[in-house]
Amino acid sequence: MYKIRKKVVTISIYILAVALYVVFALLLLPERDTTAFPIYSFLVIAVLFIAVIYLSTLVRNFFLDMVKKTTLEAGETLILRDFIEKLRFCYTLEDFYSAIGSSLETKGDCSVLLIDRKKNYVLYNSPDRLTTAESTRDKINQYFNEDWDDGYFFFDKNYGVTSKIKKARGFFLVSEKEQFFVFCNYTRLFDDSIYPQLFEEYKRFITRTQTISKLSEIAATTKEWQQLAETQQSFLPQKIPNIPKLKIATYFRPLVNVSGDYFSVLPIDSNKTLLMLGDVSGKGLPAALIMGLVMNTVKIIEDKEDLVGVIQAVDKAIKGMHLQDKYTVLFLGIVDTDKMKITYINASMSDPIILSPSPNGYRIKPLTSNASLVGILDMGDVTVQEKRLFRGDTILMATDGVSEVMDDSGVELGDTDIYRKTLIAGAAKSPQEFVDDIVNLIWKYNGDKKLHDDVTMMIAKVGY
Repeated sequence: MYKIRKKVVTISIYILAVALYVVFALLLLPERDTTAFPIYSFLVIAVLFIAVIYLSTLVRNFFLDMVKKTTLEAGETLILRDFIEKLRFCYTLEDFYSAIGSSLETKGDCSVLLIDRKKNYVLYNSPDRLTTAESTRDKINQYFNEDWDDGYFFFDKNYGVTSKIKKARGFFLVSEKEQFFVFCNYTRLFDDSIYPQLFEEYKRFITRTQTISKLSEIAATTKEWQQLAETQQSFLPQKIPNIPKLKIATYFRPLVNVSGDYFSVLPIDSNKTLLMLGDVSGKGLPAALIMGLVMNTVKIIEDKEDLVGVIQAVDKAIKGMHLQDKYTVLFLGIVDTDKMKITYINASMSDPIILSPSPNGYRIKPLTSNASLVGILDMGDVTVQEKRLFRGDTILMATDGVSEVMDDSGVELGDTDIYRKTLIAGAAKSPQEFVDDIVNLIWKYNGDKKLHDDVTMMIAKVGY
């Protein structure tokens, strides 16, 4: 219904726009014997065309929002929409069961059956006659074995697969051999465009829980820390994307096999890119789990331009893990190479700066903290700050493992003139050369001794 209404609205608006354009063009054009006809006509047509396109786009967006609210965000479909929103922040089966209970069972009066086909084991069933009855399970087991492909499907009153939604009495999702059945007599009332979204979110949930389970299992039962480190590093970007007018280089060196440091580069569109770098408190498995949790939470959020929403989601996810004294410092910045600005939230990161060229050399502009620690305190109201960017600006983000490296006398690198001079000199270089300069300085300043913290940094140069 949503897709059909969307097409109808779009086509209707543009047909009306063309008709209005023709009518107004005929009314505004002068008589053909006017001497200034060619130039005047061109200007009238051009201005009128731009005005009609602009206004029709505004009208179209207004009506599409109304259509969305009356289909996907209203009526019975709102039940599945609510479940999807809760599913995005489920990290354990217990979270999943809670979302089922509050959304599908309580609000939707649906019955649910979750089966792990790898073990042929029922993970969850609603406490009602339908899903606890042996006859129901026997039919489900008979019709839907472990060979079912991933996807979403509909079943009728006899539990047979049907392609006709009007006859459907429920639907089921399959991902990684886990089959999720939802029995609902009014399935036909759900807008069909909601199912692809639900399936994608379910798939992400299954992947997310399997990864967290794998990390926990490895740490609890084996000494194969290298395998744990490889799993953890799979969360990090394997390759920096090629972004027009933005060159980026990174460096990541964990103190031990696993780390609480993390970074990501997430293009939003052709002009905007989300840069993220952070550091989880502590070391070992708990820090690694929180690191993976943060990376996954940010990755699955659809509106990455809503920095307040992103950081609040991360805060909620960490608190939901109930790991004592675990939190993260975090920098989130959106670089817009079209409007030449950076909008950011700095949650207690100490080192982000912009090195900006000037007639007297490079100036250092700090991206000061404007939010508290994430995951442990009440964050309160969070505000987004903005700074203008210029061609040649270099943005440096680094965890405290860089600035807090000490020499033999206990002086931290970040407090020295040599660090400042290295930053000023490196700002004119390529990001990778700049990273290499800082890394070489760290080892030289530390005297090639063992480091005491993870070292992670990201450098981005704007306009090239």
